[in-house]
Amino acid sequence: MKISKVVVIGSGTMGSGIAAQVANAGINVHLLDLTKDIASNACERIKKSRPPLLMEENNLNLITPGSIENDLECLKDADWVVEAVVERIDIKKTLYSQIDALRKPGAFVSSNTSSIPLSVLTEDMSEEMKEVFCITHFFNPVRYMRLLELVIGKENNKEKINDLVVFGDKILGKTVVVCNDSPGFLGNRVGVYAMQVAMTEAFNLGLSVEEADAVFGRPLGIPKTGIFGLYDLIGIDLMADVLKSFIKELPESDPFHDVGKELPIINKLIKDGYTGRKGKGGFFRMNKSTGVKVLESLNYKNNTYNESKKVDLQLPDVMDINKVLNRKDVYGEYAWSILKKTILYAAALVPNVTENFNDIDDAMKCGFNWSKGPFEILNEIGIENFISKLNNDDHIPPFLKQLMDQSNSLFNVSNNSLEYFHPKKSYTPMSRPAGVISLSDIKKSSNPIYSNSSASIWEISGKSRSLCVEFHTKANALDGLTNDCLMKAYELTSEKYDGIIIANDAMQFSAGVNLNYFYDKAINKQFNEIDKFLNNFQQSLYQLQHANFPVVSCPSGLAIGGGYEVISQTSFIAAHSNSVLGLVESLVGLIPAGGGCKEMLRRWANNSEIKNDPKLLSLKVFNLIGYATTADSPIKAKVHKFLSEQDTIVMSKDRLIEEADNIIFSKKQNYKSLESASLVLPGATVMSEMIDILNQLKDKKIIGQHGVEVGKKLGYMLSGGDTNSSTVLTEQNLYDLEREIFIDLIKQKPTQDRIRHTLDTGKPLFN
Repeated sequence: MKISKVVVIGSGTMGSGIAAQVANAGINVHLLDLTKDIASNACERIKKSRPPLLMEENNLNLITPGSIENDLECLKDADWVVEAVVERIDIKKTLYSQIDALRKPGAFVSSNTSSIPLSVLTEDMSEEMKEVFCITHFFNPVRYMRLLELVIGKENNKEKINDLVVFGDKILGKTVVVCNDSPGFLGNRVGVYAMQVAMTEAFNLGLSVEEADAVFGRPLGIPKTGIFGLYDLIGIDLMADVLKSFIKELPESDPFHDVGKELPIINKLIKDGYTGRKGKGGFFRMNKSTGVKVLESLNYKNNTYNESKKVDLQLPDVMDINKVLNRKDVYGEYAWSILKKTILYAAALVPNVTENFNDIDDAMKCGFNWSKGPFEILNEIGIENFISKLNNDDHIPPFLKQLMDQSNSLFNVSNNSLEYFHPKKSYTPMSRPAGVISLSDIKKSSNPIYSNSSASIWEISGKSRSLCVEFHTKANALDGLTNDCLMKAYELTSEKYDGIIIANDAMQFSAGVNLNYFYDKAINKQFNEIDKFLNNFQQSLYQLQHANFPVVSCPSGLAIGGGYEVISQTSFIAAHSNSVLGLVESLVGLIPAGGGCKEMLRRWANNSEIKNDPKLLSLKVFNLIGYATTADSPIKAKVHKFLSEQDTIVMSKDRLIEEADNIIFSKKQNYKSLESASLVLPGATVMSEMIDILNQLKDKKIIGQHGVEVGKKLGYMLSGGDTNSSTVLTEQNLYDLEREIFIDLIKQKPTQDRIRHTLDTGKPLFN
């Protein structure tokens, strides 16, 4: 069934988020609640949400607020009705009776519940409604969290429900994991268990909240919030309710009971109003009593707050499981205790909860933002190594015993095809939705063609035969080695491949060039080294942009600064719907110098309003880069020309490489390389207007004295330097000017202060 109209009943956090994502997909949705005012207020919250739930404000026009009492008739022609009301079975069942009386035959009905079993929800339903009723469990915030758990039962018509699976994947852009009806499904079952283990083991080992978060974070491939930061983010009181639900639903023999029981420290925090970020604080709080914001952390041993300080445990900045586990100290012990218990628990769910252990990995990666799922981590540790580390009293689940007895390998490659170990079928081919090209699967089934510590090159065999360049530094920051990898891919593709794809599995495409590199070189006055790096970076991107084969970049998450300079100088961009694009160098007292200034001038030069006026061209780009403008969706990016009209928007991150492959396949036969650009810029004639803008901003205290200096240098760059309207500037002229001004700025102490402050705090310095 084609889904062209959706009704969401319940306009709370989850209902609003679901309605907003349906609208992002361009589909009309009715959002109903007890009164129309409540639903209308929810629409206002959607409009003002930060981070924004809508890809653009106009999508709000696709959401029609209404009331259950007066507007339930709207579901008569709906293709999908989503229930997202309070977790009370009596209220839900009353609503289901009303829905069943009005809905058209075959229309899907689902609940967003995370705590009530499907069997309980459906026990009083008509047989026809049972066929098309399921649980669609979205994760918050709906736009940004990739996981959609679709829970089905024996009475479902699987052929019909598959239409909803495809809709969730291709239209809503979710990674859809089909689950059996069991408490917590897959994501929360394993994810909440892992959180509880991380917390209780920290208490057992006496770690501070900062120490625990430093270990249970990036070094293990887990978001930097860690465990205590995550607890505060979710809400300590909400987590307590989630745990009560698990304790109620799970059998007493389930290991969850060991870590899910009530803790005195949690009860005290809730009682005192310390429920996390939404309350007075939690394990962390912001103390403003002195008039200055001071972040404090809880010493749970004596229930006091002290100023929170960063801890340096000499842990890797990027995921390195074995390096952490091999430590002979309390931090290695802590990491092992978490991973051991989580892997054993996940393995115990196979095959009764799911026959496909990959679904657990996908749930953890897409629902909890882990870089790797528990079985991928087990694969990295090595099964024999993992088993050898267990204690005599550790219970080994049947699935792991079967694995040990039969193969000792979770994955197998047969005829260049990836297979995974299935408890009933031995090895079975990895199954992905039609068309999906998974870089994660490619990495399990092959070796990179070329690799260094910052990036790797993988062969992609889809419709085309292409190479994929993957960055894998912290936040995918760019350095000399990522540049080497790009050039190696260029050389290899020139010889025997159809094109290049630049993509990765990480949360961020790239947060820019490594600032630590620039800072260290600047402090040591190695400015020639900086200039050499920038020149190499520019020339690499120039070659990619003007290659005689298509190059497609696939940004998702942050692609800012140098990350944006990479994608802006590829032939085509396939941008994920949650991409954030822009040039933000001015915040650290610099200008883009990897071709960013050049590229924005080139992109705006053909705009009809400013095509014949170089002064307007310079001013337009001056404002974009000077204000460090970013676009938090590809739609907004097109307005700023961070994306061109030929660039595509992809709702599902899982389908980025598929889209890039399609582009290369369709373009490779008659592909013509992009001609070098030439521009005429106004020079000094526009500088006075730019200086006026800067002085006004300084008077309003929007920028400081160094902000004026950076702005003047940026204006000099974008006006063409010492040029005039009769001089034609080549791309190389503009590259040279970018580097000249960048070096001039990074020599200055106020810029170095900005960089140091950003590295230390993650925030810009006003100076």
